[in-house]
Amino acid sequence: MNLILFGPPGAGKGTQAKILQEEWGLVQLSTGDMLRAAVAAGTELGKRCKAIMDRGDYVPDDVIIGIISDRLDHADSARGVVFDGFPRTTAQVTALDTMLAERGQKIDGAIELKVDEAALVGRVEQRKLETGGARGDDTSETLRKRLEVYRTNTAPLLDFYRAQGKLSSLDGMAPIPQVASGLRHVLEGLRGH
Repeated sequence: MNLILFGPPGAGKGTQAKILQEEWGLVQLSTGDMLRAAVAAGTELGKRCKAIMDRGDYVPDDVIIGIISDRLDHADSARGVVFDGFPRTTAQVTALDTMLAERGQKIDGAIELKVDEAALVGRVEQRKLETGGARGDDTSETLRKRLEVYRTNTAPLLDFYRAQGKLSSLDGMAPIPQVASGLRHVLEGLRGH
């Protein structure tokens, strides 16, 4: 089963993706985590992407698509994945469909975590306190920029999956266990098809 989690930065996609990984055996493919790991490791990719990420802009499609394609070639991805932070643009949707079709797979469902953007600023500030500012993109200024980019580039993708009958929406402001329960319900429905 291949799923996409949608929601603006701070919506809880990473938290829920980890739960799906533990409970359903789906591999979490977080482009943000992959890019932050490249930055921390000081790789060429990391150096190239750090300034882009710190500004709150999206890393170019070709870079992200390459990272995802490489990761889909790992044996554990064959069981199913949950995409966290990908796709973010129309070009990425097209590339994802092509990559999966080449592997005899498809997107089974897309789940939107709906959130109150004003409350997200509080979440990001809390995460910054908890992590000691480990993420360079955890500032309210960067978040506002990322929210704008999300609304412009990624939110329109919801209509694409809605038109395919693959989109479900959950209240991302609910407590973590309640969101996880909602996700379980969605996945059980998908597994039944």
